[in-house]
Amino acid sequence: EQIAAGDEVVEVETEKIVGAVESRVSGILRRQVARCGQQVPVGGLLAIVADPTVSDNEIDRLIDVFVPMESAAEAEAIDAEPEFVNVDGRRLRYLKRGDGGPPTVLVHGFAGDLNDWLFNYAALAEQHAVYAPDLPGRGQSSRDVGDGSLDTLTGVFIRWLDAIELQRVYPVGHSVRGEIVLATTFEHPDHVLSCTLIASAGLGPEIDGDYLDGIVRTDRRRELKSYLERLFADPKQVTRQLVDDVLRFNRVDGVFEALRRIAGQLVVDGRQSVDLRQRLAGLRVPVLVIWGDRDQIIPPSHAKGLPERCTTQIVSNCGHMVLMETVGEVNRLIAECREATVDSD
Repeated sequence: EQIAAGDEVVEVETEKIVGAVESRVSGILRRQVARCGQQVPVGGLLAIVADPTVSDNEIDRLIDVFVPMESAAEAEAIDAEPEFVNVDGRRLRYLKRGDGGPPTVLVHGFAGDLNDWLFNYAALAEQHAVYAPDLPGRGQSSRDVGDGSLDTLTGVFIRWLDAIELQRVYPVGHSVRGEIVLATTFEHPDHVLSCTLIASAGLGPEIDGDYLDGIVRTDRRRELKSYLERLFADPKQVTRQLVDDVLRFNRVDGVFEALRRIAGQLVVDGRQSVDLRQRLAGLRVPVLVIWGDRDQIIPPSHAKGLPERCTTQIVSNCGHMVLMETVGEVNRLIAECREATVDSD
């Protein structure tokens, strides 16, 4: 069958979510190698796309000699171990992939951690370094979020950049942590070359406060699953493993309290407490805004009517976790924003 780059060709269930894999090339799907229900390692061979002029014997030989990783460096990048650094007395975990700079920095959402970017690291790190921190209160970082305010968390983020000597970056912020990326861009423009906001808070008053409240108080599996399903356009993408992982982590001492403090600062009387929209017009760097058209947490209407410096992309049939729901498209948009900035420089 003829396929094009970007076509969804297979559905994969990982420990995180169920997600579609997009073809990175165009051509004719000549051979299906992986079978339904089969476990395939990272970098494993799924199928062969080739022109009609390629013989079946050549395809057979390719399958026989296929090596999952293109290089030892690529294999090492996939297995990269997180690192830790102390910032303001807090121990923060972060992951680095790839080399070269200035790097892209991926900032997870409210109840996430650096593993939210599981499907984005490899593609983005092909040409330059990519960093992803666990912000205070999440992952394996300190549970100390201070008062949980935007000012406090932005300050920690900026000092984390300083601590690992990242002076010029391309930050990407998801959900409520998009505010941190924006605040960093406003207050320390010397750090930021361009910024990408994915379903970001801070651009309008509406937000699903019931979702935030549910995440910070729920310790029952079925109830938590119903809240997590709001993150995706297709609730079937929420796996049992994802629910169990979130539930297990939320039961760790200090996690609920950290989330409650952040949520209490973020939402007041059911509306977002911080409005950064009017300040966008004063930015000197390009801003890319990505939103799923079926976002139930923060409405995609917040992406409308933004200043001229902002490029907006509304992605069809995706929810709040658009970064997982259409990985190839989001990676492409982030890379294009970065390259456009480099070209303009």
